[in-house]
Amino acid sequence: MAVHEIVMENEQAWRPDTDTRKGLLQIWQVMKECIYRGTHTPGMLPGGLEVKRRSAELNKRLLKGQPYSNYEGWLEAIRKGGNDFTYILDWVSCFALAVNEENASFGRVVTAPTNGAAGVIPAVLQYYIAFCDGNKEEKIMQFLLTAAEIGSIFKKGATLSAAMGGCQAEIGVSSAMAAAGLTDVMGVQRQVLMAAEIAMEHHLGLTCDPIGGRVQVPCIERNTMGAIKAITASQLARQSAPDYAKVSLDAVIKTMWDTALDMSHKYKETADGGLAVNVPLSLPEC
Repeated sequence: MAVHEIVMENEQAWRPDTDTRKGLLQIWQVMKECIYRGTHTPGMLPGGLEVKRRSAELNKRLLKGQPYSNYEGWLEAIRKGGNDFTYILDWVSCFALAVNEENASFGRVVTAPTNGAAGVIPAVLQYYIAFCDGNKEEKIMQFLLTAAEIGSIFKKGATLSAAMGGCQAEIGVSSAMAAAGLTDVMGVQRQVLMAAEIAMEHHLGLTCDPIGGRVQVPCIERNTMGAIKAITASQLARQSAPDYAKVSLDAVIKTMWDTALDMSHKYKETADGGLAVNVPLSLPEC
């Protein structure tokens, strides 16, 4: 059975399949609305750091004045731009920026697996919808079921909290979740866990050092990097043979937790180390 099939079967212990499907599509609806809202809201972020929102400006620049009036029209306008590598790269960044700018502005986001890392999974799923296989409900649910299970495994074996494990526990886990979900919907089941492992392996040791204690710098940009790494991890896994992998998902989860335990408290969301103390924008605690 595929990962998403196992998860769906397990969910039957809690509720009918119809309710699970409805819930999954509602999760995507909130993610989708968040992306669209974020890509169409310019201005400055609250909080005193004077951080400018970039997603709306990037969206406008990429679409070059193409007309549309809703999400579906916007999606079609994006697709008309083609499949150039840099074009797609800009859009993935735009999607991730949009979500975390919304988060920093008290907008509605899906905690996936945390608010500070909420942009990675929506950005990768939106990338899949826009550039890979269209807007199909079955694929969207498949992606979310697989991603959620990877997040659950990390939660049980390590942590999802930056306060406990640094940003490897937030952006790293969200990247692993997105990589697994993308690999699943691309139809390569044997490489799903391999993709999750690759994504986390290259986030190990990532610190959480928000300037001024605000979830803005470097947090918002960090979601773009997590999304791109997820896509790269999926791509690499799909071109590899799991039989020859040197690192298992279990091993990388244990390593992430060991690293979290060894990490100084300064780098665990306290704003007492890293960029938070080396960038002059830093604000004192009230």
